[in-house]
Amino acid sequence: MNQTGVQLASIDEQNSLSHQQINIPVANSGPPPPPNPNARRLTPNLPCRHLLTGPRKEYLKIGVPLYEASIRCDWVAAKAILDKHPDIELVRYSITENGETALHVAASAKGSYVVEFVDNLVGLMNKEDLALENENFNTALYLAAVAGNIETIKIMLKKNPTLISIPGTGGQMMPLYAAALFGNYDVVKYLYENSKELRDDGWTDQNRGWLLEKCVVNDMFDIALEIVKNYPKLCGGTVLGLLARKPEAFHETKSNFIGKTIKLCKQFYSLMNITQQSSENKHQPGNGNVPEGFAHKPEASPEAKSNIIGRTVKSVFAFMPTKVGAHEKENNALSLLRIIWEDIAQKPKSEIDRILRGPPDSIKQDKSASGRVVRAMQLQKLIAEHLDKLEAETQKIFEAQPDSTTQDANPPAAKVDHALQLKNLISEYLVNMHIASEQIVKQESMPLVGKRDQALELQKLISEHIVYMHDETQNITKQKENQAQNLQKHIHKSITKMRTAKTLKESHSSRILFVAAEMGNTNFLVELIRGYPDLIWKVNDNNQSIFHIAVKHRHEGIYNLLYEIGAMKDLITPLRDEHENNMLHLVGTRAKQKQLEDVSGVALQMQRELLWFQEVKNMIPPSYRERRNEDGLTPHELFTIEHKELVTQGEKWMKGTANQCMVVAALIATIVFAAAFTVPGGYDQNNGIPVFDSKATFIVFVVADAISLFTSSASILIFLAILTSRYAERDFLESLPKKLISGLATLFLSITTMTIAFGISFFVLYHKGLLWVPILICVFAVLPVLLYIKLQYALFIDVISSTYASRYLFKPKKRVLYYENPKV
Repeated sequence: MNQTGVQLASIDEQNSLSHQQINIPVANSGPPPPPNPNARRLTPNLPCRHLLTGPRKEYLKIGVPLYEASIRCDWVAAKAILDKHPDIELVRYSITENGETALHVAASAKGSYVVEFVDNLVGLMNKEDLALENENFNTALYLAAVAGNIETIKIMLKKNPTLISIPGTGGQMMPLYAAALFGNYDVVKYLYENSKELRDDGWTDQNRGWLLEKCVVNDMFDIALEIVKNYPKLCGGTVLGLLARKPEAFHETKSNFIGKTIKLCKQFYSLMNITQQSSENKHQPGNGNVPEGFAHKPEASPEAKSNIIGRTVKSVFAFMPTKVGAHEKENNALSLLRIIWEDIAQKPKSEIDRILRGPPDSIKQDKSASGRVVRAMQLQKLIAEHLDKLEAETQKIFEAQPDSTTQDANPPAAKVDHALQLKNLISEYLVNMHIASEQIVKQESMPLVGKRDQALELQKLISEHIVYMHDETQNITKQKENQAQNLQKHIHKSITKMRTAKTLKESHSSRILFVAAEMGNTNFLVELIRGYPDLIWKVNDNNQSIFHIAVKHRHEGIYNLLYEIGAMKDLITPLRDEHENNMLHLVGTRAKQKQLEDVSGVALQMQRELLWFQEVKNMIPPSYRERRNEDGLTPHELFTIEHKELVTQGEKWMKGTANQCMVVAALIATIVFAAAFTVPGGYDQNNGIPVFDSKATFIVFVVADAISLFTSSASILIFLAILTSRYAERDFLESLPKKLISGLATLFLSITTMTIAFGISFFVLYHKGLLWVPILICVFAVLPVLLYIKLQYALFIDVISSTYASRYLFKPKKRVLYYENPKV
């Protein structure tokens, strides 16, 4: 049997980390024996408790001040207390009911003086003193690992290296695991480097597995990678399931303009370097016997100069960080995934399926879980008893021999009598089952809800069974011939079906593939499919593929993999779930709000939903686009019902935005229209021509004012068109967003030109030594424009990207599922 990885026992982290006070016998004040981490100790290595067990006055006089000095890391105060009582080894005394020494308290404290305090305190202690534990078996180093105080850990390990292998919290958790549990990366890295690759005493495959899981949970992938390399048998489905829930760990680094420029310059340098080498080889003398002193030293050639430039380019770009593709440089998470998946992929198919399937769902563990288990058992017993009784009574009816005279005189009468008896038997059976099941369910004070609730599923099964038997019985009784035989067949069929259905099928909601699809972990799925291409055919308990889950949760990265599997997509997309919903039905249901958070504005969210619907509609075969689900709804009808509220909210958002922007545009139009007839400097009273008509600044003022008037008027008309739109579903796809873009752009242009007209008017009036006045005014006049850009930029860019860039969400040009040049 192949090994599938270490099975890890559960560990109660909350209880094990609590500081509950328990009664432990006082330990001898002598030096403690060396700890044996491999053995489960019954009592901790406690410090001396004389301060706590002695007179209370002594504890208040010594213990409380020492505790206050330790928690504040005040070494001056602590040193004064220690020097005042030289006859007592206070560094070995417990100063809390839970058994903490001054070192315990200081090691878990926070502050800038912790390191100094611990360093001085450790200097007064013996090696054995550092191994003292509190009531929960925690050493001071263990508490420092929990708190993340790496410098104090270094101080203590320098004096007593064996502290790293003394477990805490009841002797279950190693300090390294505690640091990983609380996400203290620096402490974890340091302790792992000093743990001899987890080969110290106390390490087993079980707690190594615990550590590996916590490193993955807290994104310490480099340490997890080292653990897996050293202990390959820890590779298993648990770690794979944790990686499936971390899509952010597998994001591919996207190249930007700077990165592409750097790469281009490096290629240019490489080309120059190759040219220079070939040139040098070309100019080397062919005769090797020429004396070195007589060799001709040519001047620096253009190739040499270009090489100098190339070296300069290389030295400059050596200090600039470059971003490379996922195939050139793998991150630790991806490397960890590949090692684990490579190990799993070599197992038999049945074993791979078991790992990917995950554990079966268990009954929800809450306050009423035990009661629900009882209800489920009672319902199963009820079904079994009633089915057995129905089967026995049916058999008795047909075994009973009718009277011979009746049989000879009127044979059909016996058949009619059998049919009537069976009909009455079915009615009595259905009524009794309904009453009995209701009595059992009413005993449950809490409503039957939740995933994998057996009582709820059995109750639903009974209801469906009652309705089915009643309807089918009515149909049979309407027939005139063979009623008894048909009723007998119906009873036998119903009994067989019910006995099969009452044994609930195990469900697996934590299937690794579908967890990754739900989380949008595209690169994770890509790696798995590369090693096991048949994974694209896997379905969950609802008969949905990973692509159905991706559509349901709007993860375009996973959905786009359909374009890379060729014609096989036509066999996957038509799959229907238990409610007869195909992929187009799934995209017709409204996405959760969390999946639309990156889209600003309800109208743009509706636009994104329409884009998804149109894309999936084009993807599935035409014959499935109008298929109805079990509710009798086509995908488009379901989309309309699900998005009715979103359409209403989108209309409200769009009208509110248009109203506010139109008010601003109207104000601008009013101002610039009046400014056109009240020009700076006024008019010449003799001819009516503006006084400064010949100045260039005046011409700029007139043009800017006219542009502001025209653009503000256009903005008003555009926003008015938005207000009077019909707001149909398809209007949110392009019509309304484009109008909003045009309205915002013209409004911005009108504000900008109005500000220019206002600022330039002062250049017309103020001159001859007062030029600083219009310059100062123009500087402040830029502020409203900048403020508009800052406040409306995000909305404007979101509308543009949602309208014009969203079309690139689908059908990517770059292939990610399979390499263009497969590795052999």
